[in-house]
Amino acid sequence: MGKVITKAHKKHADISKPLGGRFHRNEFGLLGAPCGKILTLARFINQSLKSTYNIGFVDAEHQAKQEEMPGMFSHYVDKIDFHQLNFHTEKDTYQHRTWFNECHLVLVNGNHFESDQQIVFLNSKKKVSLEKKLDRLTNVIAFVQDDEEIYDFLKEKLPNWESIPVFQISEEENLINLIQEKIERPPLKGLVLAGGKSQRMGKDKGAIDYHGQPQREYMANLLRKFCEETFISTASKMEDSNFPELEDSFVGLGPFGGILSAMKKDPNAAWLVVACDQPLLDEVHLQKLVAERDPRLAATCFHNPETAFPEPLITIWEPRAYPVLLQFLAQGYSCPRKVLINSNVKEIHMDENDFMLNVNTPEEYKGVLKKLS
Repeated sequence: MGKVITKAHKKHADISKPLGGRFHRNEFGLLGAPCGKILTLARFINQSLKSTYNIGFVDAEHQAKQEEMPGMFSHYVDKIDFHQLNFHTEKDTYQHRTWFNECHLVLVNGNHFESDQQIVFLNSKKKVSLEKKLDRLTNVIAFVQDDEEIYDFLKEKLPNWESIPVFQISEEENLINLIQEKIERPPLKGLVLAGGKSQRMGKDKGAIDYHGQPQREYMANLLRKFCEETFISTASKMEDSNFPELEDSFVGLGPFGGILSAMKKDPNAAWLVVACDQPLLDEVHLQKLVAERDPRLAATCFHNPETAFPEPLITIWEPRAYPVLLQFLAQGYSCPRKVLINSNVKEIHMDENDFMLNVNTPEEYKGVLKKLS
């Protein structure tokens, strides 16, 4: 008799996945109207919000155009005011999300593509077409009343149809306000990097007592005032900690691996990351960082005048930074500062910079004790 398997076999690791649709985490499909009207509304939304948001638009050509470079697999052109990249192969969801990662929201012609959230036009010219696309109505956030009332087939499809806002075609401003309300602001979680080997110090830097408790606990208590959850990043099991540990899953990469491990745990949160060896960092400077956070960018950080570069270890890393970090790693780079230098981030300039001091050696330890006293 053969062996009976009672537990389902899991072939792949169960890891958290980023929120969002085919193109972006903030994705709005416009469908149910002629494509010309959809394009007009998309242009109006872009014109109204472009000073605040980078907006992407996904559409389809109705007529094929002759290839500019016949036989070329891919074709890149610097158009001076913009850049154009043509592919002659089908692209999938995973590549689309990468392309639109720099956008804050993406508008989608829902007549051609599925989307994560939908704005449905009530237009007689597209009534028959809309009825054939009911499977795309997974999260309708608004109806736009062009020349029709809400159709019976929409009422049957959407049990909550009466609670969905209805706008007239002329009420573009109200629709824009709704879109802004729906743009996600990721929650903030905290991470204390305490997984280093402390070779130069000669003892565990996270266990040093500067403020009446182990330094990693002190830093975690600071972060707890600003974050929904706070973790301590470690390379091995901790003992007697008041905070959950987050063991490195990207080993051998130093702080870079700790940041990636946090984003792997929750790719839908922003992570306020600090190093455990910064005993002069205080609540005032963390408050400044959180107050000036810009979720539209890859990160918010302090400018370090001593290095003339951004400081990566007192930084809020937004969810959009996760694929960027992975792309740098794939190209052989594991320096978080290099990622900040080459990404769209906000740098905060301060008059003094002692709070950024890293204490790595016994000599630096003695020096910072004098400052603290």
